[in-house]
Amino acid sequence: MRSLKIIVLASAFNGLTQRAWLELCQAGHVPSVVLFTNEDAVCEQIEHSGADLVICPFLKDRVPQQLWSNRQRPVVIIHPGIVGDRGASALDWAITNELERWGVTALQAVEEMDAGPVWATCEFNLPQGLRKSELYNGRVSDAAMRCIREVVEKFIAGTAPVPLDYNLPTVRGRLQPNMTQADRTFSWHDCARFIKRCIDAADGQPGVLASLAGGQYYVYDAHLDTRSGMPGQILAVHDDAVLVAVGDRSLWIGSLRRKPLPGEETFKRPARHVLGDQLREVPVLDWSIASQPFNVEAYQPIRYRESGLVGELTFEFYNGAMSTEQCQRLVQALQWAKARDTQVLLIKGGRGSFSNGVHLNVIQAAAVPGLEAWANIQAIDDVCQELLEARQLVVCGLTGSAGAGGVMLGLAADIVLAREGIVLNPHYRTMGLYGSEYWTYSLPRAVGQAMAEKLTEDCLPVSTRQALHMGMVQEIGPRCPDEFSLWLLQRANGVLSDPAYAAVRERKLLQDDQLVQHCRNAELQAMEQDMVHNRKQFAEKCRNFVFKRKACGTPQRLVADWARVQEVDLAV
Repeated sequence: MRSLKIIVLASAFNGLTQRAWLELCQAGHVPSVVLFTNEDAVCEQIEHSGADLVICPFLKDRVPQQLWSNRQRPVVIIHPGIVGDRGASALDWAITNELERWGVTALQAVEEMDAGPVWATCEFNLPQGLRKSELYNGRVSDAAMRCIREVVEKFIAGTAPVPLDYNLPTVRGRLQPNMTQADRTFSWHDCARFIKRCIDAADGQPGVLASLAGGQYYVYDAHLDTRSGMPGQILAVHDDAVLVAVGDRSLWIGSLRRKPLPGEETFKRPARHVLGDQLREVPVLDWSIASQPFNVEAYQPIRYRESGLVGELTFEFYNGAMSTEQCQRLVQALQWAKARDTQVLLIKGGRGSFSNGVHLNVIQAAAVPGLEAWANIQAIDDVCQELLEARQLVVCGLTGSAGAGGVMLGLAADIVLAREGIVLNPHYRTMGLYGSEYWTYSLPRAVGQAMAEKLTEDCLPVSTRQALHMGMVQEIGPRCPDEFSLWLLQRANGVLSDPAYAAVRERKLLQDDQLVQHCRNAELQAMEQDMVHNRKQFAEKCRNFVFKRKACGTPQRLVADWARVQEVDLAV
């Protein structure tokens, strides 16, 4: 297959866009990213780039006519819907209507949105109970990669896309309206599963607006529970979540965003933080692994079980963000787990991101964000310290994508096993941070000093295949989350006798504790300058991230040499 110059046009360099970029790179093509800032800039960059093909894995903006009218260089939209489906709320409707099958379609951009000829399509079963983010980052992402591969193959072969014909019985999708809050609304008197489905369908954005504790809030991160009470009443608090009674039982709500006043901006935070003093009279259910290690509570952000000589500790923090308090709870859980009579400690994430490091939203909401960031980074360092000092052989299961300190937290383990298809971002500098989490020890230990410097300076995503080749991960497991969990526990049970890990076991015995402590001290010295004294504009970058400010342009690290050369020629 010949190599193509491909523009990846996207509204943001999000997880799906990163995976598409990696997929094209690994297939031998030369992708260059263009972030949609304004129509004129985008048209100029693409028209003068010399690109063969434009692929849009995540584009919320309308493709300008100047681009889609060029039939020699097609613009292909990756739409998260079956053939014939149109509209921006495809996944929201699929979850809300409890469809059994859904899909992804690659279609050519034309004047009418999502109405162009079809290049490729891929369908999949749609299990109930998935959040929109789980669906998007899981089955939709997998289907999108298959569509992108097929698009490229057909383009190289000279195969034309098939016109969309609603008269064909195979074309089942239809134009769907953008989902509004009126479409999402529920009453706390409704049944728990219905309410949860409404919240799941709005996961990430925009959330579902509901009345709670006398105010109006967008609600996120719902979990079923069996307790009951007066619908709409807050029954209890546990960790960061509040338990709300509904028609037939109750739901834990993990995150809220207050409805903004005119001209105001608000952002998502842990529910307990948002409601604050309004929870003074609400009972606190204060179980933990240390106090009730094997309880049967439905909602457990940190949970533990044992299998033979393996202790398995799972932590599941919404969107992979880890606040100071969450890190402190995880430290306590690790200390308890390390005292158990086990020989392997398996740590793993839940069903979303593995970890993305410190909790930027909680930091931004603090009275003094820099000081909260400083407390947060020390708390997540404490988590890493518990792993590095564990008596047991520590195995980390990267169940989802990870970024910045989340990657380094995983690397603090002795053995790292990753789920197929996740994306790692082992760098900090785009947030104006030097980085901590013992990265100056664990990353060179895994990949060597030269590669560690390259990864943290290039600030590019890494696929599981690349991570395996570099030594960041030791094995790659199944893509299916349930299959991966079973495989992970099986592998953890085998590492003590596996000759492939003999060197790892020996390395653990020879760990230089003084060097480890030196790395932490030096990192924190740099991070104090970044977080407390704002030497590299961390405060501004954090604010832009939390308030979802649109990029002013495409970062140069994402622009391929062939596209950059054309830009220079144009300027001359």
